[in-house]
Amino acid sequence: MPDPASASDKDMNILFIMYDQLRFDYLSCAGHPHLDTPNFDRVAARGVRFTNAYVQSPICGASRMSFYTGRYTSSHGAQWNGFPLRVGEQTLGDHLRRIGMDCWLLGKTHMKADAEGMARLGLSPDSEIGARQAECGFDSWIRDDGLWGEGPDGFYDEKRSPYNEYLKSKGYPSENPWSDFANAGIDENGDIASGWMFKNADKPANIREEDSETPWLTQRAIEFIDQAKGRWCAHVSFIKPHWPYIVPAPYHAMYGANHVPQAVRSDVEREDPQPVYGAYMENKIAQAFQREDVRQKVIPAYMGLIKQCDDQLGVLLDHLEATGRMDSTMIVLTSDHGDYLGDHWLGEKDLFHDPSVKIPMIIYDPRGEADATRGTTCDVLVESIDLAATFVEFAGGRVPDHIIEGRSLLPWLEGRTPEWRDFAISEYDYSATPQAVKLGVEPRDARLFMVFDGRFKLIHAEGGFRPMLFDLQEDPQEFHDLAKGTAHAAEIDRLYGYLAQWGRRLSQRVTRSEDDIKTMRGRSGRKGILPFLVDGSEVPEELTEKIRGTAPKRYVGG
Repeated sequence: MPDPASASDKDMNILFIMYDQLRFDYLSCAGHPHLDTPNFDRVAARGVRFTNAYVQSPICGASRMSFYTGRYTSSHGAQWNGFPLRVGEQTLGDHLRRIGMDCWLLGKTHMKADAEGMARLGLSPDSEIGARQAECGFDSWIRDDGLWGEGPDGFYDEKRSPYNEYLKSKGYPSENPWSDFANAGIDENGDIASGWMFKNADKPANIREEDSETPWLTQRAIEFIDQAKGRWCAHVSFIKPHWPYIVPAPYHAMYGANHVPQAVRSDVEREDPQPVYGAYMENKIAQAFQREDVRQKVIPAYMGLIKQCDDQLGVLLDHLEATGRMDSTMIVLTSDHGDYLGDHWLGEKDLFHDPSVKIPMIIYDPRGEADATRGTTCDVLVESIDLAATFVEFAGGRVPDHIIEGRSLLPWLEGRTPEWRDFAISEYDYSATPQAVKLGVEPRDARLFMVFDGRFKLIHAEGGFRPMLFDLQEDPQEFHDLAKGTAHAAEIDRLYGYLAQWGRRLSQRVTRSEDDIKTMRGRSGRKGILPFLVDGSEVPEELTEKIRGTAPKRYVGG
């Protein structure tokens, strides 16, 4: 096996690019019939495209915390947007800095700091360690979570918006130019046509294309790369193609209703649905995407946003090549979850059908060890937490597998076949949603678990609800819930066995590694703790040396 330290021979860097809400199948290299994404394809042609990659939760915040910690959501605890990542949870920044690689954030994290925990420990958010605790362990080059909506009670996100400040510096005349320009077109009366309204998705955003969000962050990434010293991991995290679904010209007009696929859904899904699924089919976003007029406006805009992402990826790749950095930079392209877009009678994400929980994952490894796999695909079961392990090994470290629960993908990149997992897990905590209220589920029970073995996908629901089961070999569109009957009880039991196996994992013993514990064995004897001896002959003489010999003085009679 190659020495992991060889990964650092040329001072390798990592460019970890995440797109928000990008479906796994909306790339030309993944077979999309209309979208041409030559720059995603360009990276795939130089690396490996993993075709069975799954997130650990199909919701932004929880998914990202798993990417950043390398741990399942029930291990790190930040299971919903706005749930703080507890102070002290180790992240990519902690692991990489320990082996000499800086770790920087550019763009979105959806991180909520554990302010109470920081205060309890006396950590000032203005200190270096406090700032890192508040930013998922990253050093922040520029953070912007991208949703600057404002309502009667104020802004959704009360943090500073560097992007809004940029737009103001460019002369956009508004207190919130993101809302009035980047996220809005103009209607026929000259009024603001907000991107929050699906009816406006076919209008061009009222902004110069070069000032819109994706080009703005691309330029910030180039600025970072040009000044970077030493070894670095840069997490460049784009807000798009996440809603609001509106895109500047010319991307607004590149696709039309003739490019909108028929929704992947069946009436059989609405017949006696599993109760949680049924509740989601009735929510506001699902009802909107059940309308064809909505899909025919939104999906072309979504495709336009992806096309813009691809073009800006090309700008970034060209810069790496022009500056000679392509041969020393691992490039990772991925997403935090997908987007239903009306499939399965749903909108947004949240549940475990492939359009929501499956993600694109493309990795270009510049080292010679990866030459044999360039331009290939790999269909093993990959979890998003595997990236943390991959980055640590690529940077020359040893994966702390008592903390990071993912597995390094370097063997697959190098054409080797390691022992691998039999199933993938994803979790979803819907306790904060209207669906939990509608179903009368207590917050502690509003949890779903997915177990997928590459063919059968089981969804378990706490709270006394029945499971769901799909056979993706016979039913790749996931229409027929086999748990409605009794014919597949054996498969359900087998997958529940996997869930039980996963549930017994050792996830919280993070302060001592396996090697630490092996080294500790027997140390107490050498420190003079010798209980339960009969006459001392049970242990080496050197361990009893300090308790043998003539007594220095007698204090007892006799």
